[in-house]
Amino acid sequence: MKRSSLALCVTLVVLVLAGCQPALDTNRNAALAAASPAKETFDPKAIEAEVIRIEKQWADANKTHKTDDARQFLADDAVIVYPDGSTATKADEIRTIESGAFTAEAFDMLDPKVTVLDADAAFITGRSILKNASYKDPSQKKPLNISGEYVFLDVYARRNGKWQVVASHVTKVANPAPAASPTPTK
Repeated sequence: MKRSSLALCVTLVVLVLAGCQPALDTNRNAALAAASPAKETFDPKAIEAEVIRIEKQWADANKTHKTDDARQFLADDAVIVYPDGSTATKADEIRTIESGAFTAEAFDMLDPKVTVLDADAAFITGRSILKNASYKDPSQKKPLNISGEYVFLDVYARRNGKWQVVASHVTKVANPAPAASPTPTK
């Protein structure tokens, strides 16, 4: 008798638990599926090319002291962290570009890697090499030599159809690795 009452108890528990499961509401599930917007399709390669193009424009703006492009690709709320740890806004960066305080014989970007997060967000990392570069701080008598290797991280957002820099961080590499020698070809 014990075995049959145990079986009866187990059967009752299973039936009670089965009754606790929510019923499948096909109307609700269909409504949820219809309410979820379709994901926007986008071309990551096109975004990558645009971000790299803007990075090159930014380097060129610093060398030529022309700010027209920078005014377009720097977001109004952009935050920039310079190698010395100071922070700047879009207005600060535009003033620096216009002032001619920065000069460089070459401003090369190496190893750019763009990561596309979605149709409206991406970031780029890479290295920059500044050759014969200087920065004239108004509070100093002599220009500061800023030649060397830097690593950077720039964050982009697509706003009103335009890609803009919303955050930037640059760090000087204290002990850069020597350049790799080219591999001989046969």
